[in-house]
Amino acid sequence: MTTNLNQLKFYNEAKDYFYITLGLLLYTIGWTGFLLPYEIVTGGVTGISAIIFYATNAGGHGIPINYSYFTINAILLVLALKILGWRFLVKTIYAILMLSMMLGVAQDIMTNDDGTMIHLLGDENFMSLIIGCCFTGTSLAVVFLHNGSTGGTDIVAAIVNKYRNMSLGTVLIFVDLVIIGSSFPVFIYARDFTVIEAVYKIVFGLCTMVIENFMLDYVMNSRRESVQFFIFSKKYQEIANAIGTEMNHGVTILDGHGWYTGQKMKVLCILARKRESVSIFRLIKMIDPNAFVSQSSVIGVYGEGFDELKVKIKKNEETQEKQ
Repeated sequence: MTTNLNQLKFYNEAKDYFYITLGLLLYTIGWTGFLLPYEIVTGGVTGISAIIFYATNAGGHGIPINYSYFTINAILLVLALKILGWRFLVKTIYAILMLSMMLGVAQDIMTNDDGTMIHLLGDENFMSLIIGCCFTGTSLAVVFLHNGSTGGTDIVAAIVNKYRNMSLGTVLIFVDLVIIGSSFPVFIYARDFTVIEAVYKIVFGLCTMVIENFMLDYVMNSRRESVQFFIFSKKYQEIANAIGTEMNHGVTILDGHGWYTGQKMKVLCILARKRESVSIFRLIKMIDPNAFVSQSSVIGVYGEGFDELKVKIKKNEETQEKQ
């Protein structure tokens, strides 16, 4: 039993690292392939690193983003050590090291001999923005869903999400607004942009924030989306046993009473992840093809096997409960 448990833990950890690495690769492609060459500003530590690169790249030899990215994250990791714990930070450190290396390699690949960067989509700035943000937003969700972080403002979002039931995208918006706004004087004084051109870049930055955070929340919520089943069948015991044993899923049996027929029958109530719906339908159809099944989406499910309740109870409320 202990051996099987250790094997399961090893498998889960290996799977987490695989998907974290995949997410980092997607992030690198989106950032260095579609955002950085067009001098598009985004949030997070990569956004700060990009601003530093833009400010120092007047002669075609700016500070590579992987250097500043690694330095800023190292400082934030030290500050967050006590709050997030070693298990989270080990994966975060891994992600920071891997992403720093990937960004460095990718930036070298995307840079010409004269210091300019390759524009994959020519003059299609906005299309490049959309594609890049779809990559980066999806990649952040993949990393978060597997207990990792790309560091930086993600660490701040992870801290808030640990104690509050707040959307990660919402947390990141406030930080990103400050970072994107700070790029305005850089474009004016370091890049010799006109005010209109600088405002144009700020608007693009706001677009990246919206699209990236939308993709982040969309992917994460789609993985966490839950459904509720009501199953009416004379073979309710067989269906309940199949779902309980083959899917290792809890089932609640309710007493039902038909208004028209006047007959009593049992109703199965099941709360499950949306991705489990097809498996549940298959089991039902195999046992009772004539079963009456109702499926509905639920906003949130909290408790064992689902999401954790992340609300704080005030001290005066705790005292009243004890009394």
